[in-house]
Amino acid sequence: MTRIDVGNYETWKPMFDLDAPGARAEALGHRLFRSLDHPNEVFIQIEFASTGDAEEARRRLLASGVLDWFEDRHGPTVVEIVEATP
Repeated sequence: MTRIDVGNYETWKPMFDLDAPGARAEALGHRLFRSLDHPNEVFIQIEFASTGDAEEARRRLLASGVLDWFEDRHGPTVVEIVEATP
């Protein structure tokens, strides 16, 4: 999970789609969320088959330096589902 203030969503989204760091190469899927109050604040959820895959994707993303472009960010953080409702 990652939260980023991307500055301009329309400019940022094509770069996200490229996935230059290859962080989503092993992903099962992803979801993007935007704040209704601040549409340039983006929440990214990426699902992986294993913790190892998620940690490797996190390592690739951090090593790429892509997130250094954004001052206001939190994550990426590897999390697990502990409870879900149907």
